[in-house]
Amino acid sequence: MGRAYQNRKESMAKTSDMKAKVYSKYGREIYVCAKAGGFDPEGNLALRSLIDRAKKEQVPAHVIDKAIDKAKGGGGEDFSPALYEGFGPAGCMVLVECLTDNPNRTFGDVRLCFTKAKSKLGTPGTVQHLFDHLAIFVFKNNGEDKEEATLDALMEADVDVTDIENEEGLISVFTPTTEYAKARQALLDAFEGIEFEVDEIQYLAQNPAPLTDADDIEKFELLLALLNDNDDVQNVYHSVEV
Repeated sequence: MGRAYQNRKESMAKTSDMKAKVYSKYGREIYVCAKAGGFDPEGNLALRSLIDRAKKEQVPAHVIDKAIDKAKGGGGEDFSPALYEGFGPAGCMVLVECLTDNPNRTFGDVRLCFTKAKSKLGTPGTVQHLFDHLAIFVFKNNGEDKEEATLDALMEADVDVTDIENEEGLISVFTPTTEYAKARQALLDAFEGIEFEVDEIQYLAQNPAPLTDADDIEKFELLLALLNDNDDVQNVYHSVEV
């Protein structure tokens, strides 16, 4: 897969305004995850993983605790997931993953982002079939040959492995989304003290391609900036080879 996975855009946040948006997005995602799967990270593996990622992004503990407490209260916003599909410059494919309490507002906002970047929002099913939806785990090899040991650990745990890569000192594991919890636990059991560089469920384009025209690159960067500036947008996936 050529290490085509994408880290969160928000990990590059430097200013206080950008960090505030990161905190807001993690707070919303933690709230939804806790409300759906339970408030105890020990019993809700998805929540535990999400909290770990939030801490790596330096999200303060009070933001995490507030989101969980809010979920415990049973009130507040009723967020639901939404996935929008479209075409960017030069026909590149774009998926926009959102959490929204107002689908009509979010749809209009996302469509406006595409319009401003001279791009086109599509209908459901337009491009999603050209992406693989996978659980992805990336961790350091630490100078050892962990590729075979990784495969053995996953096979022993009866995990359906899509692919394993060993590049630039990193082991990358790709599994179906349904295998996320089982694969994560198998890796934690196999390698004591393992720290994941990437521990997420993502969409990966099946046929990524670079943009070569300067005007197309400018429009694409504008589209990403507009989408990532929207509070309802959690992740943006695309077929552009960076």
